[in-house]
Amino acid sequence: MNLRIAILPLLLTAALFPMGDDKPFTPPKATHAKTYPAVEVHDDEKVSVAIDPFDMPDKAAVFKANYKEHNILPVRIIISNDSDRTLMLTDLKVEYITVGRDKLEPATNDDLYRRLARAVRRPDKPGVQLPIPLPKKNKPAVATDVMREIDDAMFTPVPVTAHSTYSGFLFFDISGIEVPEAGAHVFLSGMKIDGKELFYFDIPLEKYLNYQPGKQ
Repeated sequence: MNLRIAILPLLLTAALFPMGDDKPFTPPKATHAKTYPAVEVHDDEKVSVAIDPFDMPDKAAVFKANYKEHNILPVRIIISNDSDRTLMLTDLKVEYITVGRDKLEPATNDDLYRRLARAVRRPDKPGVQLPIPLPKKNKPAVATDVMREIDDAMFTPVPVTAHSTYSGFLFFDISGIEVPEAGAHVFLSGMKIDGKELFYFDIPLEKYLNYQPGKQ
C-alpha cells in the first residue's frame, strides 16, 4: 500500500477537525478565606476576604495560557460569608495598588484576549505540508479553549449566600514590575449585606510573600 495515499485521509481529517483540549477549567478547590496567608477578617461583619496570587509555576500550571510570559498576574479572590445573610457583590470594586502607589484595575476578558493573541502563534513551528491544498478559514486570535478558560476563571460579582465561600480570578497587568507583590496591597470595597455597605478590605500582599508554613 502506498503510505502517502494511506496517510492522506488522516492528514485531511486532522487539518479539518483539529483536536482541542475540551477539559473544563478546574483550579484547586477554594477553602475558607481564613486558611490563606493574605487575608483580612471582619469579625463584626462575619466576612473574610483572602488574596491568593498564582505567581509560581506550580500554581500557574492550572492555566493553559502562560500569563507570566505576557506580564499578567492571575489573582484569586476568596470571599467567605459566615453571616446569616446574603453578601451582595454587585457594587464590588477591586484595585491592585503597587508599591509605587499605582492603582491597577482588573483586566477585562477582551483585554486578556488582546494580550494573549500572540500566545497561540508559533512561527518557529512549521505547519503540516499536505499533498492537496485545503481551503483556508479564519482562526480566532486566541484559541477557543483559552477563551473558554478565561470566561470560566473570571471572578463575577454573584451573591455569596450565608455560610459559604466563593472565589474567582482577576488578572492584572504587571508590566515593568519585577516582584508585583512586594509592597503591594489589594483594596476591595462596595460589598453589602441587607443594603448596608461593609467596611473596606485592604490586604497587604507582603503577608503572602512572607508566609512560612508551620510558623505563626
